[in-house]
Amino acid sequence: MELDGCLSTMLKSLFVYGVLGVFLIPAKCDPITVCVEDDNDLRVDCRIKPQPNKINTYEFSWPSGNKELLINTNVSGLPPEAQFKDKSYVEELEPYGYRMTLSGFKDKLPHNTTYMCRVTGEVARVTVEKVQLVPCSAVRLFLKSSCSWVVCLLLFFYHTNG
Repeated sequence: MELDGCLSTMLKSLFVYGVLGVFLIPAKCDPITVCVEDDNDLRVDCRIKPQPNKINTYEFSWPSGNKELLINTNVSGLPPEAQFKDKSYVEELEPYGYRMTLSGFKDKLPHNTTYMCRVTGEVARVTVEKVQLVPCSAVRLFLKSSCSWVVCLLLFFYHTNG
């Protein structure tokens, strides 16, 4: 009987670690997420890892026709478009990345927009339809996220405690 219990536990462990391995290999979080705050401000989180030994610069923009409209940047000499001046602010995220908040633009957004962020030359972009913008609650962003490694951690803790 004890051998059956040991074999069952070993097979269960192999299964869980196999599942963890399958999920962890392709796991990659979206570097950019877009959502709407409770006060209808637009929030764009850009989680591009900074490059070592370089001064971190950021730019947030979206395209309009064949032109890129600059919303906010810390690059000197690049002013934002007049319509965005004094309407956005950027804060640094921990452990890395930047969050841009754009005030009063939810109702003025184009139907289908590609949001872009650039950190020290590396670009991330995501296309979002206006009707698909979600509230910035943590649960909704967690469910929308492609971070499958979180599911793996939950499976692991369930296995170790069960």
